[in-house]
Amino acid sequence: MRCTGYSTAVSYDIHRLYQFLHSGGASQMYRDAIHTQPKDEKGKRRDIFYFAYGAVVFWGFQEEEERAYLSLLKRFEQESLSKIETDEFTFRYSDKIKIEDDEISLPDRDFMSKLAVSYAIGQSVKLTVFEEMISSTIDHSKRIPKDLARWGKIPLSRKQTSQMMGELFLERNYINLHTEILDTPEFFWEHSDQEPIYRRVIHYLDVNKRVDLLNRRLTLLHELFEILGNELNHQQSSRLEMTIIILIVIEIVLAVMKDLFHWI
Repeated sequence: MRCTGYSTAVSYDIHRLYQFLHSGGASQMYRDAIHTQPKDEKGKRRDIFYFAYGAVVFWGFQEEEERAYLSLLKRFEQESLSKIETDEFTFRYSDKIKIEDDEISLPDRDFMSKLAVSYAIGQSVKLTVFEEMISSTIDHSKRIPKDLARWGKIPLSRKQTSQMMGELFLERNYINLHTEILDTPEFFWEHSDQEPIYRRVIHYLDVNKRVDLLNRRLTLLHELFEILGNELNHQQSSRLEMTIIILIVIEIVLAVMKDLFHWI
């Protein structure tokens, strides 16, 4: 059977989404997550978990069905992503939790086990969004150290330098403000018996290692930001020095002209 995680937006209007889902059938809210169990054509219940940070995980749906639900979800998105990130798995039921070759073996049919796994999948797919964002920003900015090494300065105008600083600042702050969603969810404070399942999937998806790498890349962005800041200060200092030189030259010219006309 199919299990798929999507990240489609910066966040969802989770309370309005819950009201909408609850009006159409039974749904349950767990802190920052909503659980619903729509039936298929045979009356069999399947599971969907919506997370406030813009991720959703489907259990037992076909791809075209998932697309239909994602289309309905758009009205509750806050800052939709230009590119939807996806993680795909298969799942089955077994006597213990196991994940190998992208197949999840669940220890029971309790939806709480699926919720624990879904928290890990939701965080992983959201982390992919951050990784893509920061990789794109670094690729766009990688010429900065090269130009600095080759020319001793960055060949950008003051306006271009300020714009690039602004872009780096926005990207870095956006990720810093949202990385708290990658911490262990508060859900497991009340349901600690489900945390080993969550930890197992987090380990398989290398979330902790990926977060460390993300933090190192954020440090690189901080260094690029400082380089641009120093370059901008240098440009301002050079501009001020040039202004002072021009004023001195004008003053000398005026003094010479004054003496020349006085002598005539």
